Amino acid sequence: MTTPEPADRVLARASLAEGDPTAWFDRLYTAAARGEAEVPWTRGKPNPDLAAWVRPGDGRRALVVGSALGDDAELLAAHGWAVTAFDVAPTAVEAARARFPESAVDYVVADLLHPPADWARAFDLVVEIINIQAMPREFRPAAVASLASFLAPGGTALVSEVAEENQDMANWQGPPWPFSRAEVESVAQDGVRLVSLETIHDGARYWATFTR
Repeated sequence: MTTPEPADRVLARASLAEGDPTAWFDRLYTAAARGEAEVPWTRGKPNPDLAAWVRPGDGRRALVVGSALGDDAELLAAHGWAVTAFDVAPTAVEAARARFPESAVDYVVADLLHPPADWARAFDLVVEIINIQAMPREFRPAAVASLASFLAPGGTALVSEVAEENQDMANWQGPPWPFSRAEVESVAQDGVRLVSLETIHDGARYWATFTR
């Protein structure tokens, strides 16, 4: 018996065929809410690498890219950051608000490819963990440019993606589609510079920090 293809891959392929690289996210969350699919990146707890890194926010502004069900955003808020968390999927944003009804986090619907203009250089911390890798390469330059644009002078951006250099790319099926080292380094643009770049989890992922 053939194993059914994961819903995220089926929906992503359909979305890309329509010329829309992000529409499948809300379709996946909607299907999951009906019990018809699983969202493979939801953990029910904060990302452990972010939890190991987290610093006191002291009221500074943080932006969480692709906030899903809110775990990373709530972690930062608990450490004193003034957090804006966005997702392109309205269903995910609604679910995060429902999970944390008393939260101080500002959960909003937004598209990384077309972000609000007033987010430019507005955040002291920008967190991007395994989101842009869900986009095929032709869409990534615009997504990375948006990511760089959010960072305020003196701020920190954290970027983590699956590392292409340690994967069997000849047999890889996405999403996600791993990042090359050069793609991660390309966040260093428009005055943003790379501070550090390492591989973690036995080389499976990149963990990079940037500043402006």
